[in-house]
Amino acid sequence: MDAQKVDMYIMSNAKFFEGHHINGIRERLLAIDDSKWAMISSIQLKDPTTSLIVSILAGSLGIDRFMIGDTGIGIGKLLTCGGFWIWTVVDWFLIQSATREKNMQKLQQYLY
Repeated sequence: MDAQKVDMYIMSNAKFFEGHHINGIRERLLAIDDSKWAMISSIQLKDPTTSLIVSILAGSLGIDRFMIGDTGIGIGKLLTCGGFWIWTVVDWFLIQSATREKNMQKLQQYLY
């Protein structure tokens, strides 16, 4: 694929991924053919900052986890009122990383 296209994608979507994944994403995007570009550019990635805000406002209900696709953890938080608030507070620190990991998993479905 065209290096300029790949670099533009990386620049505009870097906040959606962990920093240590960026080089691997770039290398893999350079290696794929142009026919997959439309699918990759149309992937809806979740914003880690939005996940953090939702976690702060409604994390005890598990909405943050439902939002990123962790249904099991979301149900657990909903039924236990955020793990008696312990799980809620822990998620304030972990939700952004979890969101970025989910984004990486979503991208990997198209790259491999």
